[in-house]
Amino acid sequence: MLKILFTGVGRRIELLQAFCSAALVLDKELKIYGADMAGTAPALAYCDYTRKVVAMNDPAYIQNLIDICVADKIDLLIPTIDTDLLILSENKGRFNAIDTKVMISDPDKIRICRDKNNTSQFFVDCGLHAPMPVNDWQEYKCGYPAFIKPKDGSSSINAYKVDNVEELEVYAGQVKDYIVQPFVDGREYTIDIFCDWNGEPISIVPRERLQVRAGEVLKTEICMDKTMIEEAKTLCKAFKPCGPMTVQLIRDKDGIDWFIEINPRFGGGAPLSMKAGARSAEAILQLMDGKEVSYMQDIADGAVYSRFDQSVCIKEGKGKIKGVIFDLDDTLYSEKEYVKSGFKAVSDYLGGGYEDKLWQYFEAGKPAIDELLKEIGCETTKLTALKVYRRHKPKIHLYDGVKEMLEKLRQRGIRTGIITDGRPEGQRNKIEALGLKQMVDDIIITDELGGVQFRKPCDIAFRIMANKWRMNYGDIVYVGDNVNKDFQAPHQLAMRSVFYKNKNGLYGENECNTLPCVENIVDIVTILD
Repeated sequence: MLKILFTGVGRRIELLQAFCSAALVLDKELKIYGADMAGTAPALAYCDYTRKVVAMNDPAYIQNLIDICVADKIDLLIPTIDTDLLILSENKGRFNAIDTKVMISDPDKIRICRDKNNTSQFFVDCGLHAPMPVNDWQEYKCGYPAFIKPKDGSSSINAYKVDNVEELEVYAGQVKDYIVQPFVDGREYTIDIFCDWNGEPISIVPRERLQVRAGEVLKTEICMDKTMIEEAKTLCKAFKPCGPMTVQLIRDKDGIDWFIEINPRFGGGAPLSMKAGARSAEAILQLMDGKEVSYMQDIADGAVYSRFDQSVCIKEGKGKIKGVIFDLDDTLYSEKEYVKSGFKAVSDYLGGGYEDKLWQYFEAGKPAIDELLKEIGCETTKLTALKVYRRHKPKIHLYDGVKEMLEKLRQRGIRTGIITDGRPEGQRNKIEALGLKQMVDDIIITDELGGVQFRKPCDIAFRIMANKWRMNYGDIVYVGDNVNKDFQAPHQLAMRSVFYKNKNGLYGENECNTLPCVENIVDIVTILD
């Protein structure tokens, strides 16, 4: 399993989705952690785990992250915004000491990017064109229009085009620690670059910025221009970026490329280059496995991508409930009872008398069947014993009051359903043993949709259920017991959720302070009121 912590996740949903897709393609088990100060960033709904952190300018910020990385055994930390790049780069060694890699360039390179004076000089030193800045508006002598912006700014905040000296004087009084440089008129481009640990390019993708809002691209066209690619290679040779780097430039009417800025991180539009073939998320997973990754040349030149906003639910409101979806295991019945039933079947197959030994191994957190077969020196293969376990007809029971609860919901005209993960044969046997097919309207076993990739937190099963019921997502409540995977999809779809804190379940130690909670499953009827 690989664990990646993203800092400042904000709205980087596309980026997180790219990593999830990469893990599926490579058949890699990946857990994504998102760090956020307020705990309300929309991208947190797409993380497997969320962690609150202090402000990036807090002296305790780095130690806060280190504590998280140690506790969660984080393999890789990836920053996504400018604010913490320098401090993370300066403390890279502290993370290495706890076996957490930080995908970030060296401090001297980060300083080049954080000061636009240094950035412009760096471009010129590389033999490229750059509009050279001055730091005092009264010293600006390069004609109008001009451009004024913060020396360490980002996202086009407080960046203004000015048409004359009078306007320049006004803006100079409003923008703190500014630079002034000639305004370059032309077509705007971004080059998304991704390099290995040593700064060798793995992908270089120029794209034209067709439409922009607040510094972030809304519409872009992939443009595999040979000149820009060679210029990017020149930059990489001098900069030696670790991982991602985004470069901004303007091509004027004479075809000259004027380089504006460098961001040594994933740009907001970087996932668009990934969709075009620059599979940098896949490359990161492979690099973390110690594999070499070849330069990616199969890029969809000319592809046009347009972006849109989508909401997620971070705080649930009130309203009439029309449908309730339940998890199955440890929500409607005791999964430990199923485990004991399976151990009884395996024990009987092996001759009897092994249930207690299997349960002891299970409670110790060991693979019970493996351990028992080794201990007794049985010739029965693990695969055969597992088939017995998975295919047995279980002796299990619904929690007290569940049947009556489901009937009350039906009497109120509320649709009920079950979404459950697991091997289809085993889950079907459970459903039959519990008699649930007659008690609820619809049941989806996620593996039957096409494999384990459809298990929670994948949202496909939830979409299917809502579509079948012809209901808005906000009219449906999902009830589950595992905070690590059960509620991610409902949050993304703006469904409501109820956490069943099952103290006797396999996830009995789970805590969740952000959702309505019941400690008895039958109290769902009350909480819906």
